[in-house]
This record gives sequence, C-alpha cells and structure tokens, in this order.
Amino acid sequence: MPVPSAVRTQPRELLRDNVYTSLRDAIVDGTLSPGERLRDTEIEAWLGVSRTPIREALLRLERAGLVVSQPGRSTIVSPVDPASTVSAQQIAASMHELAARLAVPRLGGEALAQIETAALAFERAVVEGDGDRALTHDDEFHDVLVRASGNAMIAEVLELATPLLRRAERTRFTSFAARDSVAQHAAILDAIRGGDADRAAALSRENWLSLDLVAEPVSDTDAHPGEDTGTG
Repeated sequence: MPVPSAVRTQPRELLRDNVYTSLRDAIVDGTLSPGERLRDTEIEAWLGVSRTPIREALLRLERAGLVVSQPGRSTIVSPVDPASTVSAQQIAASMHELAARLAVPRLGGEALAQIETAALAFERAVVEGDGDRALTHDDEFHDVLVRASGNAMIAEVLELATPLLRRAERTRFTSFAARDSVAQHAAILDAIRGGDADRAAALSRENWLSLDLVAEPVSDTDAHPGEDTGTG
C-alpha cells in the first residue's frame, strides 16, 4: 500500500472522524486505488495514530462501500462497482430533492448568497478543468440546502451515499459534460430566487440523476464534435 509520505498528527478530540476522513479522501481522490491492500501498520505510520481508530474508520468505510474486508486475510479498497454507484446516486438524488423542498421556504439572504458564491466558484473550476475544486464547490452549493432543510437525517444518509459517487464524479467534473451541471445549478438558483420549492427540488433531483457516473471519460474528440474524426 503506497501511503502518502507526509505524516499527519490527528487531534485527540476528533481522532476517529479525522482518520475516517483521511482514508476516505485518499480513496476518493485515487491515492489509494481500487484493490489496494490496506495495512494497519502502514496507516499507523502515515496518520500517526493507534490501531483502534484505524479499525473503527475501516468499519465505517466498509459500511459506506469503500473498502472490503476479507476475514482472516486483508482489507482492500473496493473496486468501482457500477451497480452500487447507481444505487448511491439514486439515494443522493432523493435526499437532495427533499433538502431543496424543505430548505427553499427557510432560506435567508445569507444562505442565498452562499449558494450564489458556490455556483460561481463551481463554474470557474469547471471552465478551468479543476475537478477537485469543482467537487468542493459542488458540495458547497448543495450543502447550503442540506443545512437549511432542518432535517439532520438527510446529512446522515448522504454521509453514507456520497463517498461512493466521488470517484466517478472526479472524472465527470474534469470533462466537457460538466458544463451541463453548471447550467443545472443556474436553473436551481432561479427556482430558489423565485421561491419555487417544488421546482428547485425537481431540478436538484434531475441534477444528481443526470450524472453519467459509470460512463467512460469524455475524449478530446468527443469534446470537440466539429473536428474531422476521419470516419466520414
């Protein structure tokens, strides 16, 4: 398991969450690739923690579908499974639909400003082809509605569903297809500004379900359909 070279010291009060987050992010961003064997001793050296919080984090990651434990043998990063990805996508779409429906009537000026800022930052990241930044600002955009919904269980469910989507989303948000998400965010914003909770909810659901998370990355040729491909 090729762990990152920098050792991270975890604060005691958030030790479990920080170990989980560090491992989750390394899986999502590809530092730990599908099929990679996860060894406790190497994780201990990387994160500077004891084995107990590591085992707890691995159990959470297994529940989220990001690792697979083989009793008496090893724990590995789970392969990217299209069926599981689609299942997680469906759950995420439903949760974000509900969040928007509940949040729009409750949104104040500050929350609206946060959504607008996130939408603009997302668009810039997509135009610049920065997938990591695009994902961060996409989270910011939707998280405003999740927080404003007043339903804490939405965030809890999304905590399980969302990580499975991240590996696939990283590919989309560096592709030409990501521009569709920019337009979808703009439509959601229009509905929010108009106080139309049902429309914002429907558009949020559509935004998540429209992500072609199991497709191959868009090639340069696909991104420029006007160029001659030589196929006639």
